[in-house]
Amino acid sequence: MDLRTERVFGIIARVALLVSSLSGTVAEDSCDSALVSNLLPPSFRSSSQLSSSHAPGFAKLNRRDGAGGWSPLISDKYQWLEVDLGERTKITAVATQGRYGSSDWLMSYLLMFSDTGHNWKQYRQEDSIGSFPGNSNADSVVQYKLQQPAVARYLRLIPLDWNPSGRIGLRLETYGCPYTSDVVSFTSSSSGLVYRPSPGARRTSKEVISLKFKTLRNSGTLLHAEGLEELCISVELDRGKLLLLLSRGSASSSKRQLLASLGSLLDDQHWHHVVLEHKNSHFNLTVDKHTERVQIPAEFNHWGIKQLSVGGAQKPVSAEKNFYGCLENLLYNGLNLIETARNGDHQITVKGNVTFSCAEPVSIAVTFPGPQSFLQLPSTPSSSSVGLTVGFQFRTWNKAGLLLTFDLPQQESVVWLYLHESRLHLQINKGGRALLELSTGSALNDGQWHSVDLTFRSGRLTVSVDKQEGGVSHATPSFPVTISSHFFFGGCPAEDHNQECRNPFGIFQGCMRLLTVGNHAVDLIRVQERLLGNYSQLQIDMCGLIDRCSPSHCEHGGLCSQSWTIFHCNCSDSGYTGATCHSSVYEQSCEAYKHKGNTSGYFYIDVDGSGPIKPQLIYCNMTENTWMVIQHNNTELTRVRPSPGVNQHLVYFDYPSGEEQLLAVIDQSEHCQQELSYHCRKSHLFNTQEGSPFSWWLGGPSPGRVQTYWGGAHPDSQQCACGLQGNCVDPNHYCNCDADSMEWTEDSGLLTHKGSLPVRSLVLGDIQRPGSEAAYRVGSLRCHGDKNFWNAAFFDKETSYLHFPTFHGELSADISFLFKTTASSGVFLENLGIKDFIRIELSSSSQVVFSFDVGNGPLEVFVESSVPLNDNRWHRVRAERNVKEASLQLDELPVARQEAPADGHFHLQLNSQLFIGGTASRQKGFRGCIRSLQLNGITLDLEERAKITPGVRPGCPGHCSSYGSFCQNQGRCMEKPNGFHCDCSLSAYTGVFCQTEVSASFKLGTSVIYTFKEPYELSRNSSSLPSSIYSDMTLREENVTLSFRTTQSPALLLYVNSYFRQYLALLINKHDKLELRYKLDGSRDAEVFRSSVKSLANGQLHTVSIRRLTDSVSVQVKHEATCGFSTYTSRREKAVFRIDQNSKEDFNLSSEGEFSGIKSLVLGKVHGPDDLDSDLVRLGSLGFVGCLSVVQFNSINPLKAALLHPDTSPVVISGPFVQSNCGSLASANPYAAENTHHLSDQSGSVGSGQPLVNAMKTDSALIGGVIAVVIFVVVTVLAITGRFLYRRKETYRNQEVKGMKREDSQDFHYNNQADSQNVSSENPKEFFM
Repeated sequence: MDLRTERVFGIIARVALLVSSLSGTVAEDSCDSALVSNLLPPSFRSSSQLSSSHAPGFAKLNRRDGAGGWSPLISDKYQWLEVDLGERTKITAVATQGRYGSSDWLMSYLLMFSDTGHNWKQYRQEDSIGSFPGNSNADSVVQYKLQQPAVARYLRLIPLDWNPSGRIGLRLETYGCPYTSDVVSFTSSSSGLVYRPSPGARRTSKEVISLKFKTLRNSGTLLHAEGLEELCISVELDRGKLLLLLSRGSASSSKRQLLASLGSLLDDQHWHHVVLEHKNSHFNLTVDKHTERVQIPAEFNHWGIKQLSVGGAQKPVSAEKNFYGCLENLLYNGLNLIETARNGDHQITVKGNVTFSCAEPVSIAVTFPGPQSFLQLPSTPSSSSVGLTVGFQFRTWNKAGLLLTFDLPQQESVVWLYLHESRLHLQINKGGRALLELSTGSALNDGQWHSVDLTFRSGRLTVSVDKQEGGVSHATPSFPVTISSHFFFGGCPAEDHNQECRNPFGIFQGCMRLLTVGNHAVDLIRVQERLLGNYSQLQIDMCGLIDRCSPSHCEHGGLCSQSWTIFHCNCSDSGYTGATCHSSVYEQSCEAYKHKGNTSGYFYIDVDGSGPIKPQLIYCNMTENTWMVIQHNNTELTRVRPSPGVNQHLVYFDYPSGEEQLLAVIDQSEHCQQELSYHCRKSHLFNTQEGSPFSWWLGGPSPGRVQTYWGGAHPDSQQCACGLQGNCVDPNHYCNCDADSMEWTEDSGLLTHKGSLPVRSLVLGDIQRPGSEAAYRVGSLRCHGDKNFWNAAFFDKETSYLHFPTFHGELSADISFLFKTTASSGVFLENLGIKDFIRIELSSSSQVVFSFDVGNGPLEVFVESSVPLNDNRWHRVRAERNVKEASLQLDELPVARQEAPADGHFHLQLNSQLFIGGTASRQKGFRGCIRSLQLNGITLDLEERAKITPGVRPGCPGHCSSYGSFCQNQGRCMEKPNGFHCDCSLSAYTGVFCQTEVSASFKLGTSVIYTFKEPYELSRNSSSLPSSIYSDMTLREENVTLSFRTTQSPALLLYVNSYFRQYLALLINKHDKLELRYKLDGSRDAEVFRSSVKSLANGQLHTVSIRRLTDSVSVQVKHEATCGFSTYTSRREKAVFRIDQNSKEDFNLSSEGEFSGIKSLVLGKVHGPDDLDSDLVRLGSLGFVGCLSVVQFNSINPLKAALLHPDTSPVVISGPFVQSNCGSLASANPYAAENTHHLSDQSGSVGSGQPLVNAMKTDSALIGGVIAVVIFVVVTVLAITGRFLYRRKETYRNQEVKGMKREDSQDFHYNNQADSQNVSSENPKEFFM
């Protein structure tokens, strides 16, 4: 068909389209007019036709002309049907039908669009699905509405599957409406448009620039906008991506700031839509369907465009940065700049070679999509006789693959040109031996077009990449290079019986173009028509490369990498995990860490789970109330130092946590508090004659709101705690400091109103008067109670459920919750769509199933438990579904995964209500408790919804069945409405889980006497204080446990006596052996039992357990250093002492076995003879030097009572008595320095109430940092010296064991320095010095 005929048919097609669009009463906005039915036969083309009656012109919907539709000569996947709509048209839907009266129809197909009839672009649903569903018979019509309308002149349909009992048969229709546009083309380095708004034009609240562009070049400046104060914005194409750049002054690259980067492979010669919107303090950049919002500097708030340059009109950095290509529908605030320029408006200047049409160069590409793809081309006479010249361009994501191979018949060798580790390699191989190897280039799998030239002339072989800019390599072979008759590109035929092609390097997946052989360009259209060479599994006249990392599906900063078929997310150092880095590896609160068995320490907290807020490092103080402690830059009592000429002292507090993190912690906590104190002498706090306060503070969301109340008072009260309680120093004032006293006083208290937290800054006003002195302290922000973790509901019927709004998790969805039940099955959660759904259920007593459908058919992921799940214990479920996979985890079992189809649907589209605990059909409901239900990091308030829903109750008690095992060492689990706590009153240990040993350092004069009740007291008073438990008058059994560490021998460890001259003594004799003495008969000598275990005074930690039941006694020694046990019995029984962890032997006492009238228990030095045996008198007078830990006598814990409850327990302490962590295994080195806490330590004031402050403390964190560094260096030197001395010493010398392990219980207040050393062993990476 000649050009004139083509134009005539084009005019006819446009007229037909116009008539069709004007017919009927349907508005043009509907854009659903039939586009094909009125076209003439020349508008149809095809790869082939079975006969003239099966020609493509008969492929019109519901028509019976000819053979009733189109059928190709051969039914295979290389066939296609093409329709020319006459001009670019907006296409909204496609309908297909089989060939009339036949068994020929398509079951699936691909849809391609083009503006020129070349460079086809495949239409994809959801950016992923390439195929469309076809027909199931020859007559029914299947219509598919395009999710995003396409604009094109040409449409091509490629059959994928057809009726296996017939052949390819097709009738089709497309629907749409006319598309109008204004186009401009820039074809030189200086061509462009310059627009200058009128000086008096009214400024709008926002500025919007929109356009479409297409180009074959991967770099160039599209827009350059100059504004006030030389602030400029540029939109540039760089390596196929679109960049938004900010510059001040000239456009020098050294001064430009990258604001955003969007898009990829934008140099594909297809139209791409760009929108740039400026409003106040942000820009929105949209490329095609993806938008990025960026904050900009404050000076842009009133920025306006003075000049807008398009294309190469601005002064570029280099000519290469100019844009070459076409623009369409360029609009500035609704003004069509292309139309304005074409009309010659004075506001627009046209520069260089500008045409108002789009002249597109033809570039034919070929795609190698799969393992059987190859292209075979014949060699030319010049390439085989004169020399070798082969060139091409390629682009790929793969690091490896064969690009080109051919034989050298004279040398009986083969040439391979291939990619390996993203570099280009050439190898000439003969019989498995490499005759020659070359390599060049790097990072050639970046998706960019790279040119390759292979030449052999005058005995010199050259391989170059990107015209030598990317690398070049030379060699001079000692043999002539005479090639065979064929070149193979991309791979080899699957069945090559002649072995002309061998590929040991893997297939090439990517695109090629501009192929030349012997300086002759290869006509790929002739290849497609089978007129040149041979090929298999190729897509010709298109590049099907997809950037699966643009936009990236990797969340939370995960790094995306890809190959031809898949993408991978590297989640390292992101704090998130999963196929798309969606799920946080951290818990959402300290409460959650506690209920995994962790004790106090620093932990990363991710308050919104998979949400956008980043994890933060927080100290968790695990007590009965689990506190989250957030420090700031100055939590110490700090003296205010007046500055000349400054009437107010202003202090800012910086928190390491971000703004979103702080507010989220406060919001999800049940209670928050922050200490605020002011120590003063002749310095007012609030009171002034005018009524306005001298001082105030700012708190709440940044930057904070002015607060005029003090710690312990109510918001907006302008009072202190004493004013609220009515006990201020001066009753006429509401704060102690407002009394203006010459004596030191203070106003202190806790700020507990969450809306006013945290404290951001502090302003102190009355500090300049003569004699005025003041100091302030703002404590750490402390919060406890996780509202999300304990939010629960109980479902008592199978028909009961809660409903919430539709769950929106189109691309990524994670669901987590805890459940407990006695039922064997039930649906936890369900949400339905038209076809899609998502469901999690307990399918049996041992299996949880996660099922869903996103359009690819139902999929299931299940986890099988080896223990019953209906055991009325809490079990945790976590399900995640993203574009790569679905996963399900139950408790700590391995994660089950199900991969998603590589090119399947991936948008989850739901529209019903979300049902919790049941289904829409009210069948298979769940009976039991669901707790802490979160969807994409957002907690659903089950309790609030349960309050108004019949059959569902808020809350769910009974947690000890699940968490009671955390309580150790005889600690008792106690239920709380939200959670549990461990009662350690009957345990010798303390701490949140009764896991912390209670230890003390003893010196020569140290004595701890625990006095039991006298007989007459016992009869008068049967009650006892919680801190002391008194024994009965007569004991027939004892259970004694203690740990010790000493180098003293002999030494008395423990002594218990009675009112009837009976006693029990545990000691280390002069031979460093353990000795137990029982005297239960006052008229007889004590019975002595000696251990054969040696070296108990070696400074290591040993644990002794003694159990007596009437006359049977067993003793067990545990060596913590070696983890061995020694179990021994009396020599009278001729028992043998042996170290055996599992053995225990008993022996019998000769006495009656009753310990009557218990009087006291003594640790350390025994004062007075007290009718002791003479050797015990001498031994008791020596005292004990070393460490005693976790001492327990039956239910009495004398050491714990003396250390933690000395005021309420019947204990008498004399001599130096220091709590220490010496009983911990971590303190195995007695020379290591330890922090100590003395019972005599006092905090607060000195002298006349003056606050105890660090004289060197200022508001600057710099000095504190320097001090910390100096301390760290000194401690390090001392530690190294101590270790050296420790290795040099051969014997352990007597030394006081100092130190204290900071208690993670309510018995001790939180201390910044001490707490920072106590880090959970379960989180080693979370240890910070």
